[in-house]
Amino acid sequence: MDAPDLNTLNDRDYEQLAVAHAHPKRRDPDIWQQLTHPHNVDRTRTALTNVHQRTAATLRRRKTERDAFQQECHARGDSGKKEWFATRPDYERWRRNTAGFHQMIQQAISEVGKLQRQHNHKTTTQQGTQAAREALRKLAVQVQRHQAAHARTGTIATQEDYELWQLLDQLTVPCGPAQEPTSLRTMLDFYWTDVDVATGQDTERATAERTMRQAPGGQSAEYAGVPRARHVGNDKRLAG
Repeated sequence: MDAPDLNTLNDRDYEQLAVAHAHPKRRDPDIWQQLTHPHNVDRTRTALTNVHQRTAATLRRRKTERDAFQQECHARGDSGKKEWFATRPDYERWRRNTAGFHQMIQQAISEVGKLQRQHNHKTTTQQGTQAAREALRKLAVQVQRHQAAHARTGTIATQEDYELWQLLDQLTVPCGPAQEPTSLRTMLDFYWTDVDVATGQDTERATAERTMRQAPGGQSAEYAGVPRARHVGNDKRLAG
């Protein structure tokens, strides 16, 4: 059986298709996959819910009518009681069949609802992951700009600066088909930064940045214990 294009079905035909595939043993796998696809699962659940509500209303109405008919039959004495008992098998057969159908639709609704929640959770997770990745990209860009600004101006970097810049090499994100861990600096170089034609100034800045990254131990001279020169005329007479 060829799977129909569900977008072309009106609500009545869509509802009939959903009901026809509500029972697991009577399903066409391809059609059921379409019915529970993220694009269609909301419509499928709505269609089944409408059927479930109508069936419940029919069961209640027929029971009310049956109770009223019972009182009417008993009021007519023996002939009425005979009619009541004579019609009972047909009513009970109808009630069992309709209640079974009602329960089957309820089970289908529960199954579709579970799939719907899975789709929603997956979508929410993907959106959250994308939002977090974008936030990390923006943060990495700002750290890179901070490092570049120091390189351009020749400002002496502090230990806190070095530790901040090193995060670009230490932190990773999954990238590519194999989701390989990739450093933020690599992501900036190849994926997160627009590529422009390099100028002489760009080359000088890149050289300065590499020099800063290669500082001994990644530490600022301010904290590395480097001795400072003494002035002429000090008490140790380092200069004559």
